Amino acid sequence: LTKKLHLFPQDYKGQQLAERIFQGIILVSAITGFIYGYITEQFEWTVYVFMTGVALSALLTLPPWPMYRRNPLKWLPAQESGAEEKPAERKPKRHTKS
Repeated sequence: LTKKLHLFPQDYKGQQLAERIFQGIILVSAITGFIYGYITEQFEWTVYVFMTGVALSALLTLPPWPMYRRNPLKWLPAQESGAEEKPAERKPKRHTKS
């Protein structure tokens, strides 16, 4: 009955979806705010409508909602601590003079 809580945020496709949603809401709220502010001749309303869009997009895109975690990343298994090896030392390259 209990579901494992995923502590990892969005996957790559979820990030792309969140970015599209964010840009769409910002664009629509900016256009709507500009038109409403122009009609009412109140720049204040333009800012209010735009900031409402920013708050709405933040609410929809910042938390790791399940719709953004549908394609989890496949992690490699952990290696044992003794399996770590130092990379081979390299000699510095010498530059030839021309």
